[in-house]
Amino acid sequence: MENKKVNNKKLEGTVTSDKMQKTIVVEIERSKQHPRYKKTLKIRTSFKAHDENNEAKKGDFVLIEECRPLSKDKKWKLLSVIKKATVENADESVEVENK
Repeated sequence: MENKKVNNKKLEGTVTSDKMQKTIVVEIERSKQHPRYKKTLKIRTSFKAHDENNEAKKGDFVLIEECRPLSKDKKWKLLSVIKKATVENADESVEVENK
């Protein structure tokens, strides 16, 4: 057997939910230009990622990496927490969701 180096995709995003055990939902935001009208659109995509130690909290900015399927929806794992959420930002995000 050969040892192949795997270049898995890595994405950065914000944790939108940490209510599940060992699982977080990460929202990735990217820009895309409309093919006809050339307007720049914000595209948001959510991924479920495996968080073994439950270290990421809602509002944190994290780095996730693609891995083998861990469940039906989980195909990503948490690599690191880049920036912890401040208390102010966490409260604001809760208020926005309730509206």
